[in-house]
Amino acid sequence: MAGTAERRELSPRSQQQMQERTPPPRAAPPPSPPRSPPRSPQLRVVLTPLPAPQRRLRQKRLLGACGGGAAEGAAQKRPRSEPSCGPEPADGGGDDDDEDERTEEEADGDARLSAYERKRLKNIAENARFFAALELHESAARLHGMAAKGRPHVARRVKPRRAEGGAVQRRSMRLQRMQPPELPQAEAPAQEEEDYPQVPAGPLPMAAGAQEESGGAESALLGTWLRLSEMENSNAEKRMWDMERYHAALSRMQLHHDGVRKVLSSRVCSVAIHPAESTVLVAAGDKDGHVGLWDVSCGTEGGVHVFTPHNLSVNCMHFSPSHPAQLLSLSHDSLRCGDVSTAVFDEICRSEGNLSSFDFLEDSACTVLVGFWDGTVAVVDRRSPRASPELSADIGFQRTRTVDVHPLSRQYFVAAGSVDVRVFDVRWLRRRGSEAVSALRGHSRSVASAYFSPTSGHRVVTVCADDRLRVYDTSSLSASAALVSSIRHNNNTGRWLTRFRAVWDPKQEQCFVVGSMARPRQIEVFRDSGVLLHALSSAECLGSVCSISALHPTRNVLVGGNSSGRLHVFME
Repeated sequence: MAGTAERRELSPRSQQQMQERTPPPRAAPPPSPPRSPPRSPQLRVVLTPLPAPQRRLRQKRLLGACGGGAAEGAAQKRPRSEPSCGPEPADGGGDDDDEDERTEEEADGDARLSAYERKRLKNIAENARFFAALELHESAARLHGMAAKGRPHVARRVKPRRAEGGAVQRRSMRLQRMQPPELPQAEAPAQEEEDYPQVPAGPLPMAAGAQEESGGAESALLGTWLRLSEMENSNAEKRMWDMERYHAALSRMQLHHDGVRKVLSSRVCSVAIHPAESTVLVAAGDKDGHVGLWDVSCGTEGGVHVFTPHNLSVNCMHFSPSHPAQLLSLSHDSLRCGDVSTAVFDEICRSEGNLSSFDFLEDSACTVLVGFWDGTVAVVDRRSPRASPELSADIGFQRTRTVDVHPLSRQYFVAAGSVDVRVFDVRWLRRRGSEAVSALRGHSRSVASAYFSPTSGHRVVTVCADDRLRVYDTSSLSASAALVSSIRHNNNTGRWLTRFRAVWDPKQEQCFVVGSMARPRQIEVFRDSGVLLHALSSAECLGSVCSISALHPTRNVLVGGNSSGRLHVFME
């Protein structure tokens, strides 16, 4: 056949194999000048390349074409230079449904596409019709307009500028101690110094002042104190009770309405009981420097007198063991001795804001061991005319909260610090300082108190802020005292309650008493083995926490003080 080439079409499978062997077609080269036909007839085969199976049509254009149709997008996607095996779509606009149908028919009839591609194009066309019927774009535009129209205008708060050193710290005028600019500053009252007078240094008279009792009642109370102190003490010797008898006595102790009295105006920090047996005379000190005396036999009618020998809280007080007419009280600023026979509060030692506790080094109470908050201890001789320590030594504590002298070997004392409890020898303080005789280890937080057992000194009980009561064996005073028992006890009193102090009972040195946070409110009695022996409570008369306790040396009398200045006396 001259001037004409025979055209041979391959099967679809042969075309696909040929497509896999040959690279994808590139752009058509520019047209070359026509050549003259060959002289002899030749067979020429024209292969039409098919699109790769991995090639996908752009779905975004199909979904977004709401006015056109899937056929238009498919037509735009197909290169114009490709020859088409099927009929070309007609140009010009038309209905969307007609174009979709034509697209489906075209996809079904296109021999170049596989069954999978034809099914895919059909699904794309159906999805396009479905989303066009939903009118999502129109609905989104209407909602956006409604939201923009109803949105209120909110003025943004201007943020303060950050300081170069860090975040901006805002403080109110109250924290800055400033008055508002529109209000004038209040003038300090002229009588403020008269309302809160400062206690001067030196001896102070036991004056009546502005007290609860009248002059006659005050004289009667001081006369009772003097009379009790001058009585014979032959039958007031310490005697130990057996455990069965002691437990029975605790069960008989009761608290009645006449055994509750508000003696002080603020929180009780220390309590002491006069050793006389005929009458119960109680002394208490509060955080404002007041010392109150209460004759319990008078009940709720009279029998109370309050003195002001200190400026700060009264942390410790004891009746003199050799002269019960003397009451020694220690505050942060001074140690004083109130002698009812001379009606004078004499000053023994003064240190502004640094005193913490004291104890007697002798039965005659002439020499006193004083603890300081800065971690030192001092020995003060009351017979010396000067009010200064005879000996002062640093024992290596950050704080010295309590000091207690051994009942038999008076040269030894136990000191409780921040986290340390140790036994020292007074004779070594001048030379060795902080070298201890024995250490009571195991405390992880601050220790509130540590006291020897009253008769033999073979035990030491401590109260720690880690909610533990610990009892140690100090019979041999070895380098490290053995732990006898560790008792779980809630000692979290907080800032409004005085910290608990566990004190031994002089009548039974195997037992000690301590306040409790449990409900109903109670005062607990423990054995040194850790067993709770008894709990003193009263549903009608005791409704508060008694942090500080004291026991009578010979009678079944226990006194507890709370944070409102009220005393509770349990008696048999």
